[in-house]
Amino acid sequence: MLTNGKRRVSYYYDPDVGNYYYSQGHPMKPHRMRMTHALIAAYGMFKHMAVQRPPRASEKDITRFHSDSYINFLKSASPEKVWDMNSSIRKFNVCEDCPVFDGLWEFCQISAGGSLAAASELNSGRADIAINWSGGLHHAKMSEASGFCYVNDCVLGILELLKCHTRVLYADIDIHHGDGVEEAFYTTDRVMTCSFHKFGDYFPGTGDIGDIGYGPGKYYSLNIPLYDGMDDESHREIFDAVMTKVMEWYQPGAVVLQGGADSLSGDRLGCFNLTIAGHSHCIDFFKKYNVPILMLGGGGYTIRNVARCWAYETSRALNLEIQEDIPYNEYLEYYGPEFRIQIHPSNMENRNTREYIENIKARTFEILRHLTPVPSVPFQETPNSYKGLERLHEKELDEEETKYADIRETVRQKERRTEHPCEFEDSDEEDLGALPSIRKNRRLVERETQVMEKDRTEREIEQSHSKMEAKSLAE
Repeated sequence: MLTNGKRRVSYYYDPDVGNYYYSQGHPMKPHRMRMTHALIAAYGMFKHMAVQRPPRASEKDITRFHSDSYINFLKSASPEKVWDMNSSIRKFNVCEDCPVFDGLWEFCQISAGGSLAAASELNSGRADIAINWSGGLHHAKMSEASGFCYVNDCVLGILELLKCHTRVLYADIDIHHGDGVEEAFYTTDRVMTCSFHKFGDYFPGTGDIGDIGYGPGKYYSLNIPLYDGMDDESHREIFDAVMTKVMEWYQPGAVVLQGGADSLSGDRLGCFNLTIAGHSHCIDFFKKYNVPILMLGGGGYTIRNVARCWAYETSRALNLEIQEDIPYNEYLEYYGPEFRIQIHPSNMENRNTREYIENIKARTFEILRHLTPVPSVPFQETPNSYKGLERLHEKELDEEETKYADIRETVRQKERRTEHPCEFEDSDEEDLGALPSIRKNRRLVERETQVMEKDRTEREIEQSHSKMEAKSLAE
């Protein structure tokens, strides 16, 4: 049953995304997108939205943010070449928690292509909400991988939205700080970043409330550092209070919501206590403002709960009431023993006291008082020109929708699937300590960041000189 205020929703999904596999014991499992898709299909949501298979992002698309040298490395990287690329692997941080795996570049193209296509759809005015659950990889930097993320589709999607919108708001409810997106827009007032995250001795070790931007971007980076046990009531209170002020004073033309599901109760790497209903409240909040919304995925490592969360939040985008009992689908057994869409909070202590929440709100409001109603950057609307969509004719798009929107699956499609037998490992028996960046010491992170910043600056200077020399030779 549809409730009032129906939105035009476009949903982007590439059926190949679930075929990729990071490594044995790695908590990031792309197969969660396939489970999410199957659950959305089982609830019959496809008939209420435009289901599209996005074109894969090209090298040119991705280098709108990432450096040429880094992308060239990702294109050529493969497990067979690891030993021959040892220096590059260290240089670009593609190791340990960001391993080289089969199909790495194609995986990055799928994630980025979905967010670019979704942003372009919003720019065109054909959709009010666009969804790419394969996106939200918010840790990736311009020239390095980080925190299971290789290409920052969030940044690419925002850059696409900036073609048609003066100001874009990026809100991040992943349990980890959205450091890659903040860093990308730290010196501009055309993008406001706002991250609600676990703070302290926790990856990536950034996101202090005092980190507010620099230069023209000063006061346009908001960080809401939180403690263990954050529950629905406390999260809703601080989220609504802060974002109401942001929407009132910043008045963005579009919103990007990174909906990492690792802030849910019971996540393998998380320590918050949100239910799916509490997590999805953030979508309902932004829908009240009638601005275009780009909904992205992100973290989430108890994959049965990730699928529950993103399927339910798709229904919230559609204003569609769905039944509590999970309908039959090929992954039904993984939702036992209750087989229900919602999850229960645990009895963990909420360390975010009333005094702490009030203090964070007061300090955040003080930062927001410095905002000016109009950004200092002059704006001229740029034609919506994501070339990926232009490569597909309307007829081809219709064929793709017909082919992939159906909940049925042909024998040929099943035979082509390459599920890894370890994709459903989400027990506590896996050695998460083997991934050093999950719980890095903050001081170590800061020292490493300083070294990486120095190396990045040197690489950028070297790259700039190379381009100038090439241009000189061409002339």
